[in-house]
Order: sequence, then structure tokens, then C-alpha cells
Amino acid sequence: MRNSPIKSAQKTPLWQAIADALRSDMSEGRYAPGDKLPTEAALAERFGVNRHTVRHALAALVDEGLVRTRRGAGAFVAATPTDYPIGSRVRFHENLKAAGRRPAKRILHIETRAATAGEAQALQLAPGDPVCACHGLSLADGQPIAVYESVFPITRLPGIDVALTEETGVSAALARVGVADFTRTGTRMTAVRADATQALHLHLREGDPLLRTTGVNVDAGGVPVEYGRTCFAGDRVTLTVEG
Repeated sequence: MRNSPIKSAQKTPLWQAIADALRSDMSEGRYAPGDKLPTEAALAERFGVNRHTVRHALAALVDEGLVRTRRGAGAFVAATPTDYPIGSRVRFHENLKAAGRRPAKRILHIETRAATAGEAQALQLAPGDPVCACHGLSLADGQPIAVYESVFPITRLPGIDVALTEETGVSAALARVGVADFTRTGTRMTAVRADATQALHLHLREGDPLLRTTGVNVDAGGVPVEYGRTCFAGDRVTLTVEG
């Protein structure tokens, strides 16, 4: 039975509605990585639109890194949203490997500055105390999935700035400065819109949806060692809450 056409009276542009539907199909496993998508003609029939509109939708998915095209062969699924568990033991590399993805992080900038009022409260510091702020990009299989800022109490963790530049991740950097283990005290999740810089790094459009998580990690004694803010590309990651 042919699906009902997407009505042109709705506010969402037709091509965007088609891209959303295909993105949902990929997220639910209807199309797996490497699968060939239906032809433009078949998609046009499914959604009751012309092939130009379908082409626009596919181009948007290509820009996001979810679909790749081969001349004369068609469009193929390049990636599906990654499950990313949020719990008391959040570990980026472990989470991505468990999901069958290849994790990587790229540091964009490290700076030493005064803590903001919110950072000082989260890290149990006095306002204006020095912190090390690490700005970076998280990738799965070479595709950017999140931008992050991790803030550390540099007086409490001397050498953390150097460790962050020389180690592959936060866990290794903290271990190097004496924090053998750490846990998350809680995570706050908020839906936000990508600003111009975030959109640039994540290969999105300004205003596209992001999932922002904010949390504090503490050492074995309950002392805060990291205050982190991460913005995930909303269509590339499925955040799951562990019990």
C-alpha cells in the first residue's frame, strides 16, 4: 500500500521531512551501515514528491555524514546513530568501543583561566580560582559526534594541562596526575540549538538540534576533579540512561 504523500501545507519543508524519515529508518535499523537506499524514483513514490525534493533530502544526509553516494550506483548508508550510555561511569572510549565504533578525540584548545561562578560551585572552588579548560571534538569512526569542554581544578591537579595534550583521553590524563578512578555524580541533559562554531565543527547547520550534557566527576574520596559540558549532534547519538 502506497504511503500517503507528505502534505505541502505543513511548516516543515518537504525535503527536511523526508530526511527526518530516512534518519529514523536508519536509527531503527531498517537500513544498516553499507545498505543501499531505495532509488530516487522509489523514494519519490513513497513520499509522494518529485525526485528533485528527494535529491535535496539525500544531499542533506550526505552533508551530515549519514549517507554516501556513488555515481551510477546510488545512495548508501554511511553511519547510524550511536548508542551512548550515561551513568555513574561515563567513559567515552569504552562507550564507543562497546557500540562497535572507533573512538577518537581531537583537542581544539587548552587554556588556563579563572573559574566562572558555576564552575567554581561545581568543582568546590572559590570564584576566580584557576582552572584548566580543555575544548575538543569527539569522533566515532572518523565522524564528529560531539564538541566538549572539560574543566579541571589545576591547583588540585597540577600537571593536568600537560597530561591532556600528551594522553589519548581524560581517563588517562587524570590517571597520570594521580586520579586512578572517578565516577559521575549526576548528569543533566538539555536540548539546545547549535551555534555557528558548534555547527562548523560538527558539520551541521547553525540552529540544528544538539543534546547537551553537563556533569561532575569525582575521585574515590568524592572530591570533584572534572566539570564537563558536551554537546552531541542530535541525529548521530542516542543517549541512554543506565540504572
